[in-house]
Amino acid sequence: MAMAMASASAARTTFLDGGGSSSFTQKLAFHENGLGLSAPRRGEGGMNRIVHCRLRSLRPKTQWPIIPEQHKWMYEDKPELQKAIWHKSYYPKEADHPNVSKKWYIVDATNMRLGRLASTIAYYLRGKDSPMFTPSLDMGSYMIVVNSEKVGVTGRKRTDKLYRRHSGRPGGLKEETFDHLQKRIPERIVEHAVRGMLPKNRLGRAMFRKLKVFKGGDHPHGAQKPEPLPIKDKRIMLDMEPQF
Repeated sequence: MAMAMASASAARTTFLDGGGSSSFTQKLAFHENGLGLSAPRRGEGGMNRIVHCRLRSLRPKTQWPIIPEQHKWMYEDKPELQKAIWHKSYYPKEADHPNVSKKWYIVDATNMRLGRLASTIAYYLRGKDSPMFTPSLDMGSYMIVVNSEKVGVTGRKRTDKLYRRHSGRPGGLKEETFDHLQKRIPERIVEHAVRGMLPKNRLGRAMFRKLKVFKGGDHPHGAQKPEPLPIKDKRIMLDMEPQF
């Protein structure tokens, strides 16, 4: 080991048994900034030799990557970025998307299909409209739904679609149809549909808390100045013919 370290510090090739091919000799080439040698071991023929030489780095680890000349102007006033900009890709963080900077949207559910409305709301709650969308972060917008009692369904869903809930006690299962629940608690229909389209974890629960559903056309969030929800689905209205 001492002989190997001595040869390493002298930056020269060491081969103790006096034989071997030129390719093996090239593998033993050493540079103090880039290569490291393993401990010698007893090989064939009973002679000690250095058997392995591994490339650790092409340059010292304390030297940061060289920034091209045409890019240096980007980092003249930000020296802290010069050493990290080429080492890892940018990944959005939750601190980059605080709640105070998120948009507020409002949508009128009058005569809209329940499923298509819920999928559009879930799309914006998750933040999939953003080019920086990251599934593991809550970067979506706030959503206000008014006139939830006027949302519609197709076919025989008003009488066939059932909503179940359980009190947790024996025999506590209760069922009611879409039509009955819409007359009793219309907000719950929209909330139930949207919740099923969000992640089933704490992230999904945080997204769901940004959904505000109201019966009627009034809401208490005028101070947030909500914008009309941009809807791209051409078949979301019940009385609208499909457009292709």
